[in-house]
Amino acid sequence: MRRFTGNTLLVATHNQGKLEEIAHLLEPFGIAVTSAKEHDLPEPEETGTSFVENARIKAHAAAKATGLPALSDDSGIEIDALDGAPGVCTADWAETPDGRDFVMAMTRAHDALEAANAPEPRTARFCCTLVLAWPDGHDEVFPGTVEGRIVWPMRGAQGHGYDPVFQPDGHDITFGEMDRWEKNRISHRADAFAKLVKIFGPA
Repeated sequence: MRRFTGNTLLVATHNQGKLEEIAHLLEPFGIAVTSAKEHDLPEPEETGTSFVENARIKAHAAAKATGLPALSDDSGIEIDALDGAPGVCTADWAETPDGRDFVMAMTRAHDALEAANAPEPRTARFCCTLVLAWPDGHDEVFPGTVEGRIVWPMRGAQGHGYDPVFQPDGHDITFGEMDRWEKNRISHRADAFAKLVKIFGPA
């Protein structure tokens, strides 16, 4: 594994919340964080068929454009009874002409499970793939997951996306009902970050 030895890392995102989350994670390592938005980088088209392909597209585009190591992520939910859908199309299921509607997306997932007569428990997982790319084309990949099941009706107003229908294993509440700090401790992104930070410390 190639170790990160620089002092500035570009986060290939236009999402301020995601930038702040990653900056907080890297603060103990003395690494300055900048974003794709600060560099006026366009958002590349995500044409991959997997989380790692889309994360690589974003990370390499940003690294090539700026000459800085770049970190990106791609994430979503996989529902086993739907053959892993929505998967990389997780956000697409929520797209409307007026923005993203995740209530619509969750309803679509529930309706598809009902149409398939999917048995309980309706197992699923949230996935997050982080890719750190260098300007020379090298990259390191850090996948993370959290296992659980789809529940209905929707429960809770915390979190975002599909959180109100996802109940993680070992818990009797959904991500939508869970305190965000507790969710962040056990989430798919936390799993991926735990692997990522190992490349920032001493060899």
